[in-house]
Amino acid sequence: MSSVQLRIVDPDLADEARRIATGLADDKVASGIAAKDATLWGPDAESEASVRLNWVDLGTSSRPLVAQVAELKSRLASTGVHRVVLAGMGGSSLAPEVICRTAGVPLVVLDTTDASQVDDALAGDLPSTVLVVSSKSGSTVETDSHYRIFTEQFVAAGLDPAEHIVVVTDPGSPLHARAEDAGLTVIAADPHVGGRYSALTAFGLVPAGLAGADIGQLLDDAAAAAEVLGQDGTDNPALLLGAALGSRHAAGAEKVVLADTGSGIAGFADWAEQLIAESTGKLGTGLLPVVVESAHAPGFADAGDDATTVAIGPDPDGAMITTAGPLGGLFLFWEYATAVAGRLLGINPFDQPDVEAAKNAARALLDAPAAGSDSPPTFTDGAIEVFAGDWLPADAERTAVGAVRALLAAAPDAGYLSVQAYLDRLADASTAVLRPELATISGLQTTFGWGPRFLHSTGQYHKGGHQNGVFLQVTGAVEEDIQVPSRPYTLGVLQHAQALGDGSVLADHGRPVLRLHLTDRVAGLAELVKALVEVNR
Repeated sequence: MSSVQLRIVDPDLADEARRIATGLADDKVASGIAAKDATLWGPDAESEASVRLNWVDLGTSSRPLVAQVAELKSRLASTGVHRVVLAGMGGSSLAPEVICRTAGVPLVVLDTTDASQVDDALAGDLPSTVLVVSSKSGSTVETDSHYRIFTEQFVAAGLDPAEHIVVVTDPGSPLHARAEDAGLTVIAADPHVGGRYSALTAFGLVPAGLAGADIGQLLDDAAAAAEVLGQDGTDNPALLLGAALGSRHAAGAEKVVLADTGSGIAGFADWAEQLIAESTGKLGTGLLPVVVESAHAPGFADAGDDATTVAIGPDPDGAMITTAGPLGGLFLFWEYATAVAGRLLGINPFDQPDVEAAKNAARALLDAPAAGSDSPPTFTDGAIEVFAGDWLPADAERTAVGAVRALLAAAPDAGYLSVQAYLDRLADASTAVLRPELATISGLQTTFGWGPRFLHSTGQYHKGGHQNGVFLQVTGAVEEDIQVPSRPYTLGVLQHAQALGDGSVLADHGRPVLRLHLTDRVAGLAELVKALVEVNR
């Protein structure tokens, strides 16, 4: 039996997927992917694909990392260093977090610009801490900020940064040279693997291995799956999954609702969210992943014709498709299937043309003298400042309730709602309750993302995919800010610029954006939840 399993529950979809998979097998798509054939996605994608396909054989090519990471872990442990903090965004953080949560080993993940969350990481035992600075480009502003802040704190504590910082980056990146000049340990990643396909490269394996996960087993499982996924047969699960998703998209189901149903893998859907959204959401098309709390959650149990429900784990009621297998195999399985779906959608699954737009807008705000300032709110309701654009009707009720009602009313038929929380995803974790509440109220497929983490994930789809979304940003007051060393801004200013920058780009795309700023995070969130109860009346 294959190390990964697929079941297409809906019989009509199963028949259609098999018909499409037959054509894919005849065109030798699976073996072509395994052979790194860059022509599979058309001439416009060939240049990018030619340097992005090394993920297909990472089960074997990443094997030397197992011994390298074990030696580094032993060396760090000999000096009392065992607490692992990961500074990374998107593909540099999502996979190692899933690996470590599934393995039950501790890993502190910094994929945020929230000062409170960073301060919490700094409050740990610094002498026992190794900071893994993980960035493919070497220029990611969030990761660079974490690197600068931790370096300053190590020095202030009388610790040598060279004994407490490990860098993972592409060879030749700006970070690579800077880290070597500082005498840091540098592990070069494979430059021919894109970030969202990098789970089994150094980006996924180094922090996870240092934290104590069995990365050798991950590679064993991936290698076993590769033997099946590269075969041109109609029983190839990746061909069938890609075909099913492509078929459903052609029928108008551009959302893919993901629920864990007892897989034993913690947070896999969060990793798949980036893979699917950033790979397919471009040129006005794509698949929007919607991660929900369970198979009984709104969006899954009551999914409409605009969505395909997929279970990660055993078959639940309501799933059209189920997938299962060990984590290493599932990583590769979904990567193959996403690449197949990209071919069927007629897009390049290896670029992300719209990600830079929000980054550039944030940089422009940081470069401006008044980057940390704000225009006056449209109105204020208790501890919530409401910021809305011209889309807000003049006769809308001037309360948070009225603004939310107006935003939901602005969504087109079969559109979606994106909730984006630029807050502390640990201390403000209860904010996530907004997703199921708003999904129930609106009847819309509703996504939830922590900012700026989602900018490296679904952010590509929001600008490049189907333009039928409405956007709710939630920001909060910063009580104790952190200055970024050698930079003219604090984390609070950076976080604010990221929210405003992305909001401005979405508005330029003609999408309604509502920002609710919590002048008191606890009180404001309580008022917002109460407002949602009112909306549902």
